Amino acid sequence: MSHNRVGFYPYVASLSHRASRICGAALASATLFAGTACELCAATPAWEKHTAQATPSAEATRPIATATPATEGTTPSSAEGVRFISYNVENWLTMDRFVDGKSLKGAPKPDSEKQAVTEILARQKPDILGLCEIGQASDLADVQQRLKAAGLDLPNSYYTGGSDPVRHLGILSRFPITSTSKSAILEYQLAGKTFQINRGILDATIEAHGKPYHFIGLHLKSKRDSEQGDQEAIRLNEARLVRNHIENLLKANPNERIVVYGDCNDTRGTPVIKLLVGKYSSPSYLTAIPMKDSRQMAWTHYWAAQDIYSRIDFIMVTQEMKKDVDFPASHIIDDAEWNKASDHRPVMALFR
Repeated sequence: MSHNRVGFYPYVASLSHRASRICGAALASATLFAGTACELCAATPAWEKHTAQATPSAEATRPIATATPATEGTTPSSAEGVRFISYNVENWLTMDRFVDGKSLKGAPKPDSEKQAVTEILARQKPDILGLCEIGQASDLADVQQRLKAAGLDLPNSYYTGGSDPVRHLGILSRFPITSTSKSAILEYQLAGKTFQINRGILDATIEAHGKPYHFIGLHLKSKRDSEQGDQEAIRLNEARLVRNHIENLLKANPNERIVVYGDCNDTRGTPVIKLLVGKYSSPSYLTAIPMKDSRQMAWTHYWAAQDIYSRIDFIMVTQEMKKDVDFPASHIIDDAEWNKASDHRPVMALFR
């Protein structure tokens, strides 16, 4: 992966290229998954009381879920409401990399990229931060510590994952995390084989200003080819698992204040996004918050290998949660160093 990047918009001609990414296979038929829908809908998530635990520092050897004590940070809260940012920080983990023309084995995310992420977030001052592409628990702690040193104290955290031993999900919060949960079903059938959702489903409830915010974080299968099977078929199955988890939560409480966020690796109008948001006429319909940057552009990800800009990062809300969304203030963050930090741009929703 090339460490040097040029951070301009689609109409700028000169762009530095990072490591090539492989385009996915052909679209899969939704009929492959019809047999699992009823079974998934019947599941009920098992809730757990959030317990106090030290911020994880040791690397996890398998996907785990851990949490920090439920305390309130010293960072001043947004006077106008709760600022939530969803951000794929691009491989904040240890992996083989290609940096500045050199191949590096088992290298962490370069410090210059970490610093760019930290500066963006310290400037934007989220009260709650949902993260994709976190490595081990110690990597989430690294993000947390760097932000605190930069003046952004988010003392409460939750870390979880799925079958992927490398990339995980994490959430940091100024406010207490009151409960966490795991979906009752995280497996699906594809071509006669059983697979587990790669990055899992992050489920955490946070209490802020006397209101509960039920966050569901996700990072669906990329458009890279996979030995498991067709990449879109995998992504659609993962989306179905997330959707059924949401349906079960709303069956238990139709007024649940749910915020679904993350890297969907698909764009609006695709079967994956349609499945996630649900039917427009349904009480469980999710509203994908419309967002643009300061130049009125709506892309959140740049795929250098294909020279494609697209909107694949979303924040979606249930009808009960929609009442608190400040739509004009919610936007895509386009700070100048976005391209030094990640191949994604963070998205921010403001809740009144």
